[in-house]
Amino acid sequence: MGKPPLGAFARPDVVPYIACWSSEHRPPGVVVVRGGGIAYADEGSYERDDMGVLWKRIGLSPGKGRPEFGKVHFLRQRRAMRKLLCQVCGGPSDRTGEGTLWLVGEDADGPELWEPGYVTTHPPVCVPCAVTSVGACPHLREVYVALRVRAFAPAGVHGALYRPGEAFPVVYDADGVTFEDWRIGWVLASQLIMEFQEFTVVDLEAEHAAYLRRT
Repeated sequence: MGKPPLGAFARPDVVPYIACWSSEHRPPGVVVVRGGGIAYADEGSYERDDMGVLWKRIGLSPGKGRPEFGKVHFLRQRRAMRKLLCQVCGGPSDRTGEGTLWLVGEDADGPELWEPGYVTTHPPVCVPCAVTSVGACPHLREVYVALRVRAFAPAGVHGALYRPGEAFPVVYDADGVTFEDWRIGWVLASQLIMEFQEFTVVDLEAEHAAYLRRT
């Protein structure tokens, strides 16, 4: 009998750390124009990040209600990116001398991966959760590549873009915006973007075997 494929025993009930729960939805708040960009009419000091970017409002009650697998929790995604936490379990991502482990839904030979300044909104992973993900995630079941990323940096945010309206600013698009872009003051952020500057494609089965030897 042959060896089962990687991810064959993935648990279908695993709720990723960055997934949103139905109990966490909050009213969006009134967005106004202020100081050459957007702001909340009743904005608190905690609603912008250290780059001054305004973020969408969301609650913090993981585990309550229903998991919403197709929706990302804005704050947990940002925290996982900043602290290099596994997007699935919320623990430390796997880091070795070869770099931090990431899974991306690309073909290893595809041109998108090798263009300068490849970016992603997906946080890194630990090895066990990477194995789970390639069996449980519909997108990764189609195509994925495992990377050891040695050099990376937060590059911007993805979110709703506003422009001035007659009474209040209005949404006209959703896009990724770099921190250097003049539109950064007009975006209501929902995910942090990471740019890969130096990485190597690795074999996930070999990474899993090495992990089992280490542990």
